[in-house]
Amino acid sequence: MGRNVGSLDRTLRIGVGTAMVLMWIFGPLGWWGLIGFLPLVTGITGVCPIYPLIGVNTAGAAPDRS
Repeated sequence: MGRNVGSLDRTLRIGVGTAMVLMWIFGPLGWWGLIGFLPLVTGITGVCPIYPLIGVNTAGAAPDRS
């Protein structure tokens, strides 16, 4: 599975994920903050397993490998 998350999408995912995890660590979000690991990991890796299921690719066109 290739990268399917574009740069703006990755930046937003990393920011939101980091904020949620920090709110889990410091208390105000509680255990719901653990959900922040999902956007954080998908932002860091650049791969979202849900995107192929719904036909989305924010990374742009795949490079020609011929």
